[in-house]
Parts: sequence; C-alpha cells; structure tokens
Amino acid sequence: MSAIDEGIVREYFEQNGFLVRQVRKYQVQARRKTSDEEVDLLVYNPAWEGGARRPDFFLFPSELPFVQRAIVAVKPWHTGVFTPVMLKSSPEIFRFLEDVVLREVTRFFPTAAEENPGGPILKILVLPSLPTQEPYRSQSVQLLKERGVDAILSFRSMLLDLTEKVEINRNYLKSDTLEVIRILKNYDLLREAQLDLLPDRPAPRKPKATP
Repeated sequence: MSAIDEGIVREYFEQNGFLVRQVRKYQVQARRKTSDEEVDLLVYNPAWEGGARRPDFFLFPSELPFVQRAIVAVKPWHTGVFTPVMLKSSPEIFRFLEDVVLREVTRFFPTAAEENPGGPILKILVLPSLPTQEPYRSQSVQLLKERGVDAILSFRSMLLDLTEKVEINRNYLKSDTLEVIRILKNYDLLREAQLDLLPDRPAPRKPKATP
C-alpha cells in the first residue's frame, strides 16, 4: 500500500473531525503481518455523543457522527472489484478481524473504554468498489458482514467528499493529498462532486428572455 492511499483515508477522517493514529510507519512484505500490523489506522471521534445509534454499513459522511472509535484496514486494490469470488479467495482481506488483532487494539483506546465500558470498536474496511449488479452486490455485502466487517468506505466516496471540501484559494502546504486536489480543481481537471454524483442529471434550462 502506498502512502497516498493511506493519506487519503487519514485526510478524510481528519476533515470530518476525527483524531487519527497511524499504527506503524513501515511496510511489511517478506513475512506475514503480526497482530498489531494488520490494522492501518485507528480513528476516534471526540464529538461522538453517548447513546447514538450504530452507523449504517455504507459509511458516507452523514454516518460518521455515529462512529465513536474504530480500527481501519485499507485495501487499495484500485483496479479490482470486491466480488463474492474475490472475497472468498482472499483471506488476507479479513485478517484484521481476527480475535488476536482485536484484543491487541483495545489497548489503544483506554480513555474511550472508560467513558463507554463495553462499547464496540467498529471494524471499517476501505476498498475500491463493490459489484454494481445484483445478486453479486448483495452477496458481497453479506459475506463482509458475516466475517465481521461493521462498515465499508469506498475511495470514490472519500475523494468526492475531499474534493468538495477543498478550497481553491487556500494553500494546503501541510497535506500533499489536499494540495494535489486543490491544484487539480484550480485547473478544472476535477468535476464538481455534486455533479459527478449525478451524471445523468439534465443540464439546467436557461431562462427565457423577457420581451
């Protein structure tokens, strides 16, 4: 996983008010990851209100206020779709859900555990996309839920949200990710997020000239 992939996820959560911790600064290649290396990011929402409902499985920005704390695994396989066949044949996708991993990460949230004893630590999977056609989409969602995934985030959703928030007249010198988005927007190389979400929306009609 490249730094830019993790950077997109970090910026997305930080722009939505979360505190984010990167578990490690190195890449594991020649061996299997240890339990604490299976988690890419830890996120905590200081604005979370007790008694809030659980977020929906598809984690759009409107659902983030319902997330208190979570572990995040990033799978930036951008040229792939997480079909039922891929999910069944790729056990490495789910290693961050193993009991030994979950026991290990609880020590990173001591304050949250005291404020909300027994409260769940959500397991969020970041992926490129799911199938768009049925029944494959529903089957993929069912497989993810059965393995213990609480919510998923797509790179498309995160990038749309970041693109909408980035302002052209502001320099994001402390974030390469946001600065690149700002430059692309400045040169009209990125479409407006709202229009991109609705590609089939007809163009607005021009008002008729009054006589």
